[in-house]
Amino acid sequence: MPLSEQEQRLLDEMERHLMRNDADVVSAPREGQSLSYRNIVYGSVLVLLGLAGLVIGVSTSLVIVGVIAFLLMVGGVVLAVTPTRGGIARPRTEGSRKTAPAGGASRPAGSGSFMDRMNDRWDRRQDRD
Repeated sequence: MPLSEQEQRLLDEMERHLMRNDADVVSAPREGQSLSYRNIVYGSVLVLLGLAGLVIGVSTSLVIVGVIAFLLMVGGVVLAVTPTRGGIARPRTEGSRKTAPAGGASRPAGSGSFMDRMNDRWDRRQDRD
């Protein structure tokens, strides 16, 4: 059953309101914090070393080696998921809305995160209407 004209308008208005308010909250990075690929790699290496140590500890029946390996794995996970401080924070305009660059120039295709690019595309579509 198709929606009536009033229901369709109400649905469109709710969608615009949701995208305007909630999309920026979900995709906005925390100020000065981001995951570091270097920390993820180092943490993954520590987890793999810890796993190897755990296997060695179990196979040789040395409990202390297993405990140390487990702690090494936990430390690797903590290192991998800990955000770095002092990351580059993107300047945000009032209301958490981005403005287009002056002169109508657009940003390079590879800049920004996937969600930022999708939000920009959505904003351009909404501005055309």
